[in-house]
Amino acid sequence: MTPAARPSAGADWRDVPLAPVVLLFGPEEFIASRALDGLRRKLRDQNQELEITTLDAATYSAGTLGMVASPSLFSEPKLIEASNLSSMSDDFLADALAYLSDPAPDVTLTLMHGGGTRGKRLLDALKAAGVPRVDCLALKKDQEKSAFVTAEFQLARRRIDGQAVRALVAAVGANLSELAAACQQLIADTTGMVDSDAVDKYYGGRVEATAFRVADAALAGNAPVALSSLRHALATGVDPVPLVAALAMKVRQVAKVHSARGSSAQLGRDLGMAPWQVDAARRDAGHWTAEGLAAAIQALAEADAQVKGAARDPLYAVERAVTLIATSARR
Repeated sequence: MTPAARPSAGADWRDVPLAPVVLLFGPEEFIASRALDGLRRKLRDQNQELEITTLDAATYSAGTLGMVASPSLFSEPKLIEASNLSSMSDDFLADALAYLSDPAPDVTLTLMHGGGTRGKRLLDALKAAGVPRVDCLALKKDQEKSAFVTAEFQLARRRIDGQAVRALVAAVGANLSELAAACQQLIADTTGMVDSDAVDKYYGGRVEATAFRVADAALAGNAPVALSSLRHALATGVDPVPLVAALAMKVRQVAKVHSARGSSAQLGRDLGMAPWQVDAARRDAGHWTAEGLAAAIQALAEADAQVKGAARDPLYAVERAVTLIATSARR
């Protein structure tokens, strides 16, 4: 690649640019697969006769890349998908470095690296050449998962309200592929604005969704609803550990915004929360004094230890914590 032809790095995984070589870097396989699917669609839109070849960099044999990249009889465009670069063989490293200096025409080479420093020479060469790098990183924060859900609905030209986003992330946010599937199910099976009732209809039976309802009711000071939801959850075999974790997350968010000043967007950036999370925590904060929050945090610390083995009756420990929190909040 000449310097003038260098594409910029830091490409969006939802819209991977067309280039002779593309790097998909990071451990999140779902994002990598989405990026690769999008790239395939773009190339097929240009030519339905696209030829796709897969290579495993870990078991690669010298000379294979040059062979599969060579022009075919009818000169169809080619997509070469090389995976497992984090375990690449020395032969692959040598051939990829050589290929990078003179990419084949009408060929797109995608390099999938799961992260780490294996093949640093190649990674440095890709960076120097200006090869588009798509970061495929796990979405660990609720804020990131919420943005993902919102984007999924925007791409489908559908709307989902903030409370529903929050409920969906709480219910199925542990796994990104499950979260994406949940978005697609709601998009396919509902009409109009998706609200929290729709999310509850499809995913309200999950442990995380149950914990979400208990935590919301407790922090709003609605003891009857909090305790009835909790008792139903425990009676149906829900593990008390995620219930305590959900309460702790909610209390921490309320404590963060309790005395904070500023817009939701500004506080979201400062506190690592989505703006709608700030708004929700502020609503809950209206039920709480600083002393009440301190007592709730102490109760949750004790409950956390008890449900993890420090108490003979962890179920009682959770119920006691929920009762204390729900009755400490001002209605």
